[in-house]
Amino acid sequence: MKLYFMGICGTAMGNAALLARAAGHEVLGADTGVYPPMSTVLAEAGITLHEGYDAGRLQQLAPDLVVIGNAMSRGNPEVECLLDTRALAFTSLPALLHDTVLKTRKNIVVCGTHGKTTTTALAAFLLRENVRDPGFLIGGVPLDPPVGNHLGAASDPFVIEGDEYDSAFFDKRSKFIHYAPHVAVLNNLEFDHADIFRDLADVQRTFSHLTRIVPRNGWIVLNGDDDNLRALGPLGWTRVVRVGVGEGNDVRIEDFSEDASGARFTLTWAGKKWGDVSWASPGIFNARNAAMAATAGALTLGGMEKISLAPLARFRGVKRRQEILVATPKLTVIEDFGHHPTALAETLISLANRYPGALLTAVFEPRSNTARTKTLQAGFMRALAHADEVFLGAVNRADKLAESERFDSEAVVQHLETQGVHAATAATNAEVLVKLREATLVNEGALAVKSRVVVFFSNGSFDGIIAAYATAAQAG
Repeated sequence: MKLYFMGICGTAMGNAALLARAAGHEVLGADTGVYPPMSTVLAEAGITLHEGYDAGRLQQLAPDLVVIGNAMSRGNPEVECLLDTRALAFTSLPALLHDTVLKTRKNIVVCGTHGKTTTTALAAFLLRENVRDPGFLIGGVPLDPPVGNHLGAASDPFVIEGDEYDSAFFDKRSKFIHYAPHVAVLNNLEFDHADIFRDLADVQRTFSHLTRIVPRNGWIVLNGDDDNLRALGPLGWTRVVRVGVGEGNDVRIEDFSEDASGARFTLTWAGKKWGDVSWASPGIFNARNAAMAATAGALTLGGMEKISLAPLARFRGVKRRQEILVATPKLTVIEDFGHHPTALAETLISLANRYPGALLTAVFEPRSNTARTKTLQAGFMRALAHADEVFLGAVNRADKLAESERFDSEAVVQHLETQGVHAATAATNAEVLVKLREATLVNEGALAVKSRVVVFFSNGSFDGIIAAYATAAQAG
């Protein structure tokens, strides 16, 4: 089949295109930003890429099926051509994945407001390290496993990141509804994606819909410490394994500790010791990610004795998830994908444990469709107060929001100053970089600091200032 992907250079779309190519389909696609690294990987796989969207070109290419990414909307010339002519079949990415890969597999679908990418990578990594050949589709750039997509053996599980965001402009159901879960991993649940969901209850509703398509012989792996997940009810139509630190969980994370050398914890299952873990991944949140991933893998293979935890010591994580860019005795620079208050808070708390005595500098870009609004502003104020100093980037696409709806950087700065946190912002990210460099790399106060950790939080490019700062820091 000849498949045409609209928005092919996005991480999820690109990895799905590579899966389709590996399955033997002819694959081509278009995007407005055809650039490395994804463009290089796609081209090396024999996938033809086109720059921009052109209705006439699409009709000449005449694919058997057009896969429309959820970034596409009405007004796109190719979308309008598809709707006007009805000459070419089209579908969403989640529907394509279901029809071509997932409907015949035992799928581990990893869901949650936070940690989906890391937990998906962990589940795939552990299955591979325990001598299985799982398929997987990871929505980021993992270091382990070394690629973001793989078909795997048809007899082994398929691990996929289950996003609650909508499937396409013509299908507003959450993507994970298409993914035919045999094991649904519910890692956490908070209000996010205010452009899609009305409130927390609306998010809980879509998670509840997911649980109702888990078969009787399947499993739900549930974060038993999460009040918002417990509110979903008993889930009596399938089997449930609860994971967490509290009493009453089936799989428990015990004796967690963290310092400059790494993190350590023990996992038990039904009171029986499963194993001790000592690894480099930071925070109790990553310990929970590991526990959820290991539990899901064990359930698909037949029990905890089927999954050794020893490989976790070698797990290197995912790019842009607490990724260390610069490490010197005086300065550590870290990049993180965080864009929700809880994610920022947990990362900052972990960094304070890992780098005791260091001055902690947080640089945050309000970029996601929710973060750039006032919806979670109070939460960001509380989260950023865990830092010693804060630099706020420019609100992304600020001109598209009314002032009354827009994230108020000046108000956040003023609030943080009342909490004893030095804070600053600027009209552009380039100006933020200038202020950050002056405060942390240039002036005498910066030189007098014994050690400093600078962590960037953004789910986008931050206009290139992360790489620019890291380069300046390395140059001394």
